[in-house]
Amino acid sequence: MALILFCGYSAAQTATKPPSREEFTRRLVAAAIERTHHTVRYESGYVGIPYPGGDVPADTGACTDEIIRVYRAVGVDLQKEVHEDMAQNFDAYPAKTRWRARRPDANIDHRRVPNLMVFFERKGESLPVTKQAEDYAPGDLVTWDLGGNVPHIGIVVDQKSVWSGRYLVVHNIGEGPNMEDVLFNWKITGHYRYYGPGL
Repeated sequence: MALILFCGYSAAQTATKPPSREEFTRRLVAAAIERTHHTVRYESGYVGIPYPGGDVPADTGACTDEIIRVYRAVGVDLQKEVHEDMAQNFDAYPAKTRWRARRPDANIDHRRVPNLMVFFERKGESLPVTKQAEDYAPGDLVTWDLGGNVPHIGIVVDQKSVWSGRYLVVHNIGEGPNMEDVLFNWKITGHYRYYGPGL
């Protein structure tokens, strides 16, 4: 029987015994750090992709695509999860007012930071936004306004800056996935934890 592996765990193992939140976070952080070894050209444009499990070309992507790929590496398909929630709760999302969408679109909805913010608040944990580095833990998702209402998203990992002592963040702001000390570089607009459905 063929088994799909997610960071050392088989699909059969995870089906019978879901990981603890601590184990899920460890795997999520490892997947985020692994993404920094990929060469990705920044591209945020609309692309038609399969559903579920669709992705833009592996050598392209935006900040959201790194989050999607990190979660996929641990068995969580944000394309599917976001689309299903939007299909049932479309008015809870900014798609109608911000992009004048009339219905959910599985090609792009999960690739938009404002939609992910709503999804993580609805399905995960929305945590306080503070200026204290110790309030941000490995596995936490952080969103920012880069200025001019331009949103951005990254994930906190368990490596620390030798200069500031803060946890580093994996994100793609135009030069592919990088791990950097950028937690307080821009205005933080959201702080979340999401362990996937059922955890």
